[in-house]
Order: sequence, then C-alpha cells, then structure tokens
Amino acid sequence: MKALSLKQPWAELILQGKKTIELRKWNTNFRGEFLIHAPSNLDEEKMKEYNFKDLPKQAVIGKAVLKDVKIYNNEEEFLKDSDKHLASTMEWGKYGFVLEKPERIKPVKQKGSLGFFEVEI
Repeated sequence: MKALSLKQPWAELILQGKKTIELRKWNTNFRGEFLIHAPSNLDEEKMKEYNFKDLPKQAVIGKAVLKDVKIYNNEEEFLKDSDKHLASTMEWGKYGFVLEKPERIKPVKQKGSLGFFEVEI
C-alpha cells in the first residue's frame, strides 16, 4: 500500500480531522487510500504551538483517502483554505492534497521515504 510521510504534529492534526489539506511542492496523479507515516523528525515549533508533547514517530500511524489535488495559483485562493491546510504562506507548496476519511491505526514502526512509497503492514 502507498504511504506518505508527514511530520508531527501535521500527521496527528490530519488524524484528528483538523487538517484536511496537505500542502506539497509537487503534484501527483495518485488518488485513493494511503497510509500516514510519521517520520522521526518533528516540527518543533508547531509541536509547541499546538501543545503536543509526545506523538508517535518513525511509524505508520493512520490512513486517509486522497480525494483530489487542488492547485493554488495565487495567495488569495491559498488563504481562503487556511483553515484546512493550517499554513499562512505558500512556502509549503501550491499543491493541496485534499484528504478524507482519516483513521488512526495502532502505530507500526516503519522507515519513511520521499514522496509516496510502498509499505507492507
């Protein structure tokens, strides 16, 4: 099954349904269910901002469905969805992976990779 690495706390916020668009600098033709992988590195600043202390890492922790990819052509379009992607600038990328049906699973230790990668769990 395909997996995508998302730094904590972003992976956790997706599983909680608070982040429904994942920003990337690259596009994909993939649509469908994928596993959410939390790598070993964290976004320390955002961990503090969202008051998270100890989240699973270097593991597959959930799954979601990539329904569509939204392309942000300008700052105005981007900012309209700020409540969905939780970013304030387009530096994270102009491609918004629209996610549905997040589901937490029991963490399974797994090394990550760039882009979508194959995992057997």
